[in-house]
Amino acid sequence: MIRVENLVKRFGDLTAVAGVSLDVAAGEILAFLRPNGVHKPTVIKMLTTLLAPTSKSINSAKNMREVARIWRR
Repeated sequence: MIRVENLVKRFGDLTAVAGVSLDVAAGEILAFLRPNGVHKPTVIKMLTTLLAPTSKSINSAKNMREVARIWRR
């Protein structure tokens, strides 16, 4: 299970991701369905530890490496 609360990423004055929250239970499939230009790759990069978030709260995982390990299954 992955629970992310209030995931935020800022690039200088630009807030690219503002307060994304999600719950993914074991065995569930997660899909991002949003219009172009809403930073879906930025969220995925943060979940897989390729990009550090500005702020976050991740529960049910020890740290971002644990999230990445679960994500890659």
